[in-house]
Amino acid sequence: MQKRFEGKTVVVTGASGGIGAAMARRFAEEGANLVVSAIDPRVDEVADQLGKFGGKVASMRMDVTSKDQVAALYDLAEQFGGADISIQNAGVITIARIEAMTEAEWDKVMAVNTKGVFLCCQEAILRIRKHARGGRLINTASGQARQGFVFTPHYAASKFGVIGITQSIAKEVAKENITVNAICPGIIDTDMWAYNDAAWGKLLGDYKPGELMSEWVRNIPMGRAGTGEDVSGLVAFLASDDATYITGQTINVDGGLIMS
Repeated sequence: MQKRFEGKTVVVTGASGGIGAAMARRFAEEGANLVVSAIDPRVDEVADQLGKFGGKVASMRMDVTSKDQVAALYDLAEQFGGADISIQNAGVITIARIEAMTEAEWDKVMAVNTKGVFLCCQEAILRIRKHARGGRLINTASGQARQGFVFTPHYAASKFGVIGITQSIAKEVAKENITVNAICPGIIDTDMWAYNDAAWGKLLGDYKPGELMSEWVRNIPMGRAGTGEDVSGLVAFLASDDATYITGQTINVDGGLIMS
């Protein structure tokens, strides 16, 4: 595989598994130095695996809702010359009927998915400006940033917010050789979607494990769930020199499930 990112430092939040780990692996394969983070301790195992690709790798267990911890994450990236590419991927979801949803659920989802993206973008831009070599910010939204679904108004709101943050910041930094884009993954074969299958299945009907997921996948024009590698290919493109004139955009990666 070509080494498009050799000498670049990439920060990835929410990298303990699933899409985040796949994105980190793609950048490592292409020669980047990686700083991976998550609140989940499995992120240290991901970092160990990334080391085999030859670049410098560091991991940090941290909470993206904490401004101080976010600053410490980008301090860690300074050991490798400072962040060039920042991937805001940390996210959480809960599923509940509107009358049962708690304020605590609402606050946590909004804090991680929206505030966390803001704090990381804010700190990444400060560091990228300091090093004056331009950079790339890529934010993980969701198919629910295109249209909401039952039992997840907080999640949909948080991901619509990611698009608003993306567009606003992109306009502000466009003349500084900093691009800011977002991605909307659809149904991806990850632990989060295993939870979705079980939790939505319980509320939508008497589904056995995997049955609702299979029903959803039948509605995807390409006929399969996505993989972390499907998502990481798009992210690598947006971070590359081939995407220097693309900013403020939100791109679906969902096998054609939502065509907008």
